[in-house]
Amino acid sequence: MTGKSNGDGTVGKALEVLDRVAAMGRPVRFTELLEDSPYPKATLYRFVQTLKNQGMLAYDPERQTYAMGIRLVRLAHAAWQQSSLAPIARPHLDALAADVGETVHLAQLDNAQVLYVDKRNATRPLEMYSSAGKVGPAYCTGVGKVMLSYLDEAILGPILEQQSYHRFTNHTLTDAEALRAELRAIRQNGYGFDREEHEPGIICVALPILTAGGRALGALSVTSSVERQSLAGLEKLVPRVREATQAIASVSRDWGFPDQHTSSEKVETN
Repeated sequence: MTGKSNGDGTVGKALEVLDRVAAMGRPVRFTELLEDSPYPKATLYRFVQTLKNQGMLAYDPERQTYAMGIRLVRLAHAAWQQSSLAPIARPHLDALAADVGETVHLAQLDNAQVLYVDKRNATRPLEMYSSAGKVGPAYCTGVGKVMLSYLDEAILGPILEQQSYHRFTNHTLTDAEALRAELRAIRQNGYGFDREEHEPGIICVALPILTAGGRALGALSVTSSVERQSLAGLEKLVPRVREATQAIASVSRDWGFPDQHTSSEKVETN
């Protein structure tokens, strides 16, 4: 844990502890949390107990471990219904996946990362990192780059500073300058690619889901492998993917999907 939430007071610190338990991906002992905690033992214990008392953490007395609590499941379900594009996008993902026969991803930006909120497997599924609920890097994924390309500079600048620019493959963009050039090209074309930038052999074409004012609510991608597709082949699917993104955007307006960054944006009514 980094202590980066100190500015948010006690609540921010407690949520940071919760994030740490979630990142472990398994039940953890208190001593494990203490190993890299920026907080004194007594302070950390108080945070953990508060989270347990509130149902955010569950404690197993036999194994003496903490895991994510059932209250989080209820909150996650509510968030998925209220803040995720997944419920309204589901029929359009189903139709797109059936038409293209490849893996389809629906993603949204989660601060400086990509959150995969839904996924449809290909007729012949590929083994890859992404799955619904997982987060991934924005700078080297197709969905991440197309969403970044539609951000205002005031928001984009800080997000680019948070990217790790780790070289996952020989095709990964490893600095902000190269990424900015890519984002400009994506904004001009209206779509972008993952050219084996995150995983070897995995390629995709991605398009943003845009509000009437041009803000990206999320993104759709069609993903395949270099063994059975080419970037040119995926590019031919752009009109069909765009049809799906526009349909989702239209439904999101009818549904009143929150548009936090552009409160003054004019929404089309026809």
